[in-house]
Amino acid sequence: MNMYYAGLIILVIAVLMAMVGKGGGNYYVLTLVLFGVSMYQAASTSQSMMLGTSIAAMLIFHKNKRVDWKLALVIAPFIYIMAFIGGYFADKVEATTLKIVFASLLILVSLFMFLKVKERKLKVVHKFGYWNREFNGHNYVVNLWLTIPITAVIGLFAGATGISGGAFIIPLMVMLCGVPMEVAIGTSSAMVSTTALMGLLGYSLNGNFNLKFALPLIIIAIIGGIIGGSIALKSKPKNLKIIFAFTNLFAGILMLINILS
Repeated sequence: MNMYYAGLIILVIAVLMAMVGKGGGNYYVLTLVLFGVSMYQAASTSQSMMLGTSIAAMLIFHKNKRVDWKLALVIAPFIYIMAFIGGYFADKVEATTLKIVFASLLILVSLFMFLKVKERKLKVVHKFGYWNREFNGHNYVVNLWLTIPITAVIGLFAGATGISGGAFIIPLMVMLCGVPMEVAIGTSSAMVSTTALMGLLGYSLNGNFNLKFALPLIIIAIIGGIIGGSIALKSKPKNLKIIFAFTNLFAGILMLINILS
């Protein structure tokens, strides 16, 4: 594996993904697999890189009041638990099956991103399971009956396949809860960091993580996260949604070709 080429690609991915609050695990895994790394090692290395990227971006978003920590703390624990379970049991699933699931998720993510996501204000709901939230001048309603189960499923697949789940979490917060896009992106970066950590722990307990191999890539991912987070503050990430939709679809097709070859 040519680490120079892989490192350059990963730097670009880290910058772009940090800009839109996603971990970039789908691209990290695909890049490593195409460079000949096994699916299990690619997934665990991806988790470690997402951890570095998302923490770097999260610190920048937090400084600029774009992370709703209370929202993250309420719904994220379910993602973390399921991400750990997904990472721990991933090696019990045949690598080819894991690749097929991964490719399917990429294609599904692209379909999500093609959807026209509009920010909307929701009316206050005084019912059990509905959380009327106010943050940094924004008001939104979190339907916990739907949000928690959906995010738990996202965590399971994220932990097993080495992706972040951010491509699902952001549309979920915006469309279902009425969270403003900039807050959803910042909050997603905080959630992605711990999701990646839990998935990585699950892989590590089974001996499927090589720190010596991953460390240079983690450093590159952190640098990319810092750059991408800084750019995000001066840009409109939602305008990049259609581009990432096409690239996700392309990535899914490449993974399917890799399976068949």
